[in-house]
Amino acid sequence: MKICFDMDGTIANLYGIENWLDYLIAKDSYPYENAKVMLNMNTLAKYLNRLQKKGFEIGIISWLSKTTDSDYDKKVTLAKEKWLKKHLKSVNFDFVEIVSYGYAKENFCSSKKDILFDDEERNRNNWTGKAFNEKEILTVLKNLLND
Repeated sequence: MKICFDMDGTIANLYGIENWLDYLIAKDSYPYENAKVMLNMNTLAKYLNRLQKKGFEIGIISWLSKTTDSDYDKKVTLAKEKWLKKHLKSVNFDFVEIVSYGYAKENFCSSKKDILFDDEERNRNNWTGKAFNEKEILTVLKNLLND
């Protein structure tokens, strides 16, 4: 069973960066590099490491910017990877998929038990497993640990 996380608006507060959209339009990776965390990352890391020991696959499925070209995509990908290493350094992700904006995340779902955390309602609705918004992360993970 997989537990998948979106980044922007789910664990990384990209939209909390002032003028974030202007940066993206200008193909500046600043918002991806400087997004604040959206929850207690120590608790998240602890839960994820415990769940991995219980056999869960832990991964990231995150979109690139709407504003795109190959150089900017590389910058955004690097910024997201660095953000994960900075804020969740103790988590050894089973996969990190940084995909084109709008890519159907449900393509990564292989079981009705797979879980997605995503702030985008469309992604949650299209996911064929279980899907939750960003506000439910720690509660759902804690419940999985107690099962």
